[in-house]
Amino acid sequence: MIPAYNEERAIRAVVRGLQADAPAGDVIVVDDASRDDTSGSARAAGAIVLRHIINRGQGAALQTGFDAALRRGAEVIITFDADGQHTPSDAAALIAALVEHDADVVLGSRFLGREAENMPTARRWLLRAALWFTRVVSRVNVTDTHNGLRAFRASALERIRISEDRMAHASELLDLIGECDLRHVEVPCHVRYTEYSMRKGQRWHAALPIAFNFLVGKVMR
Repeated sequence: MIPAYNEERAIRAVVRGLQADAPAGDVIVVDDASRDDTSGSARAAGAIVLRHIINRGQGAALQTGFDAALRRGAEVIITFDADGQHTPSDAAALIAALVEHDADVVLGSRFLGREAENMPTARRWLLRAALWFTRVVSRVNVTDTHNGLRAFRASALERIRISEDRMAHASELLDLIGECDLRHVEVPCHVRYTEYSMRKGQRWHAALPIAFNFLVGKVMR
């Protein structure tokens, strides 16, 4: 399942890569009210496309995709970034880890095994700060906090629900995994940073608002 916003340039290749290399299953793209033809490109590549009428944020797009996948009877739901920085074949490793470890959730980590490709130093330090924040606040022992490559059993997603519509959802998901005592493991994944994906990524100055929104949401839950 792929949340997407203004990804017309990349989404077709991402969908086709998943269809070729990932375990058999439907590819759902949730277009979060893109201003370009993300929906048309995803549909032309063979994806099932859902579209928000207004831009709500990546967290809301993920929850829309989760709800749709559960309605379709999916047993395992994989989340995948739309900008091409993930490797489709890594999806198979997530499925294998679910079975091998009898896990509820498998999280991809760019800090285990193979080094992320072309990761800027500033992004590395920002992710380290996010990791410290997660370990202190949520007490979930992970090595990567904002990685969009994840696999969930349907039974796990039936127990959690994202309330943070925008980027604080990544911290919220880990918090919910801890609160619900879901069995989780991490597996190495290959992340490739490109000029395109860096333009689409979060900026360092967004970190404090994201942390604030997460903390407020945590108190309100």
